Amino acid sequence: MEGGILGNALVFLGISLLTVPISKRLGIGSVLGYLIGGVLIGPYILGFIGHEGEDIMHAAEFGVVMMLFVIGLELNPASFWKMRKSIVGMGLSQMLASTALIFGLLMFAFPLHWTASIALSLSLAMSSTAIVLQILKEKNLGRTEAGISSFSILLFQDIAVIPILAIIPLLATAPVISNAANSHTNWVEQLDAPYSTLVILAAVAGVLVAGKFLITPMLRWLAKAYMRELFTAATLFIVIGVAWLMEKVGISAALGTFIAGLMLANSEFRHELETDIEPFKGVLLGLFFTAVGSTINFELIAASALPLFSFVFGLMLIKGAVLYAIAKVFKLRLDQQFFLALLLSQVGEFAFVLLTTIGQYRLLDKGQIDFFMAAVTLSMVVSPVLLFLFERFVSRRLNNRAAVEPKAFDHIDEHHSVVMAGFGHFGNTLGRFLRANGVSATILDNDSDRVAFLGKMGFKVFYGDATRLDLLHTAGLKEAKVFISTLDDPEKNRELAETVRSHFPHVRIFMRSRNRSDAYELIDLDVPHIYRESLHTSVQMGVDVLEKLGFRKYTATRKAAEFIRYDEAALSKLASKRRGSSSSYIDSVREEIAMQERLLQEDDLFLSDSNDHAWDRS
Repeated sequence: MEGGILGNALVFLGISLLTVPISKRLGIGSVLGYLIGGVLIGPYILGFIGHEGEDIMHAAEFGVVMMLFVIGLELNPASFWKMRKSIVGMGLSQMLASTALIFGLLMFAFPLHWTASIALSLSLAMSSTAIVLQILKEKNLGRTEAGISSFSILLFQDIAVIPILAIIPLLATAPVISNAANSHTNWVEQLDAPYSTLVILAAVAGVLVAGKFLITPMLRWLAKAYMRELFTAATLFIVIGVAWLMEKVGISAALGTFIAGLMLANSEFRHELETDIEPFKGVLLGLFFTAVGSTINFELIAASALPLFSFVFGLMLIKGAVLYAIAKVFKLRLDQQFFLALLLSQVGEFAFVLLTTIGQYRLLDKGQIDFFMAAVTLSMVVSPVLLFLFERFVSRRLNNRAAVEPKAFDHIDEHHSVVMAGFGHFGNTLGRFLRANGVSATILDNDSDRVAFLGKMGFKVFYGDATRLDLLHTAGLKEAKVFISTLDDPEKNRELAETVRSHFPHVRIFMRSRNRSDAYELIDLDVPHIYRESLHTSVQMGVDVLEKLGFRKYTATRKAAEFIRYDEAALSKLASKRRGSSSSYIDSVREEIAMQERLLQEDDLFLSDSNDHAWDRS
């Protein structure tokens, strides 16, 4: 069907509006809905999209680029460093083991040269970031063991694209095929290895420098115009500009935008950037999945059904077995081991790029490239089906609650001067104390079961994710005086602190903190009221102990208050010192020793005070 850009866009969007809601109702997820829609409009069924679907898929891959940018925004360098063990440990072991076993499969099943088998095994060892993260988001499984582990492995794979692209030319035994339509579009293709490497390093360094010294000042300048469309344009300009630069130096555009997002993760504009790009990312990712479905070559599948399905089965079995073994070594729960194995068993979207590069360097002929392209596409279709079957028939037997569709957020029909996020044990106690003193609060909680249970007990709690800016507006935070977070997730608390300070600067923020380390990060965000959950309870226990040992109650209570005051002061001072120190083990130990010595010195300051008998009747 020849419909031009507008006609093709109409077909892709229209089929998505039809198949995705149906697939969601059936419980098979949106990814399968997009894929099925692509199959329907493809050249072998309805024929609305012909073989030009492959060109559309290349354009739709920009959704993957945007997704990597958002991942970078959500993962600041400090969090990335904290995850280094799981990223390197799980990611490296998955890539090495999968590549080695797939290499053996290729050498056994196909008459390929060993150089082609190495390049191909590296490409097929990768998994689909787009499919996996979409599934985790829909099923709200990002914080599960399998969700966190899969995120670490995918990050390593995305970073590994650069060395894989560098290895493929070294394996070539024939001159590269030059495409006349795309000749001289790559700045490094005509350069010798040392110079091309310098150009690539200069481009990556340029992205890092621009993220800190150019992009952030530009965003501050644009923010003063108070025009949201300008900020949206700036967001697209950043993503497109970085993607274009990375393509010009011959490396992954998605990885380049991930680095740019990582550099902007600590910017005060992080949430605005993420919010502006989210609609484009979602639409383009859906377009990508639909394009994948439309490019399935059913003629090739029919002609090579047995070898093709056998290869896909063997490939996914190898990757699943490797992932299961890694999950077992890293001591994930049994259900999470199986879930991780199925979640990452498909081949990723980067394989399309790598296979194209392999073809350009004549490591495989066109027929072989088409065969493996079909295998990649089939694995992307089969993986969501296997996950659906696992959740429906196997998951419950492994004592894992089957994933359910997330409940719609409640409509908030009342506003108060206090907005509270989280109503677990900590928040419940605080909420009852406030209510006993005549203070009402608009309470938000993201656990639907807890909200239903508290409703039966007489508490009015609204279901919703407090980290969403639109929900905070709906909850009336713009007119409120106080915002309280009693969440026990440090990352969500940091996200909340940034959002509230950025969009509701008039609101006083009270934050729960697990420990001293979490409190430091909240201090860095200029949160004035931080309550470490163990501090007051442990000090109160000390007061009771001192009383039983013969200390006067008033004196012990006053000394407890002084101890807390000195500890809070020390916390602020040590937080400023921490900003300038390195994150190495030795420096961390020195910082801990300095902190303990400071606290001991401050203990001596108030323990030497004279006793006060005002509360005692002796």
